[in-house]
Amino acid sequence: MLNKNIVSFIGCDAEYEDAEIVLYGAPFDSTTSFRPGTRFAGQAIRNESYGLETYSPYQDRDLTECAVFDSGDLELAIGDSGLVLKAIEECAHTILEDGKLPFLIGGEHLVTLGAVRATIQKYPELHIIHFDAHTDLREDYLGVKLSHACVLRRCWERLGDGRIHQFGIRSGEREEFKWAAQGHTALHPFTLEGLQETIAQLKGKPVYFTVDLDVLDPAYFPGTGTPEPGGISFLELMKAVTAVCANLQIIGCDVNELCPGYDSSGVSTAVACKIIREMLLAMRKTRERRIIY
Repeated sequence: MLNKNIVSFIGCDAEYEDAEIVLYGAPFDSTTSFRPGTRFAGQAIRNESYGLETYSPYQDRDLTECAVFDSGDLELAIGDSGLVLKAIEECAHTILEDGKLPFLIGGEHLVTLGAVRATIQKYPELHIIHFDAHTDLREDYLGVKLSHACVLRRCWERLGDGRIHQFGIRSGEREEFKWAAQGHTALHPFTLEGLQETIAQLKGKPVYFTVDLDVLDPAYFPGTGTPEPGGISFLELMKAVTAVCANLQIIGCDVNELCPGYDSSGVSTAVACKIIREMLLAMRKTRERRIIY
């Protein structure tokens, strides 16, 4: 059983035994290829969340009506990617075995691999929906296979073809786009076009949902390590994550790549908080309605 964090995300103060969803953080950015600082995201998100209301007028739901437990950030061996991924995997495994949904707050995008490893053990038919500006499909980055630039390639090695669905992608090496186009992943470039069809396709199947916040245009989200112009708006992302979480069998998810130090206004952290709130509310087991994107 996990211990409750002292400072929790707003409204996420259920006891572990009663929780449907468990928040856990991975403060790790050792393979960041440009600007570091995502290790500070979890703490910033929890603190900034108290600037939000627990109520969402978009969904007419309130976090006080949900059963969410916040276990805080994991204590990670920052200099060793293998040990970090093992710790994340073990934590996600514990949450899954206890019949709860693990919600990971990164951290750089490599942290997703640890959670996916645990999830595949319980759900071998897993699919991944991936929102991002970057392909993350390199075989290696400067000889390193455990890099945030390779995380979806490492996931593919465990899932195989046709089970990774990527949206918003607008940056990567030519070889990554070619490799995806060979049928290894379903890559939807530049926008979220095709999401509604993917949701319909994946109904009833176990889905892991990973959201790299740099899918947003830097005008909405400058606080990230690798900003990429040409992204989607906040409202587009909010509607999309709500649709995915409300309509599919989400059995694990994460939100990552906030670098709070690169946006002194705090707007990027507020964006991350609001996206997390909407995802938590949309994943409630007792839903009066479904939301279609």
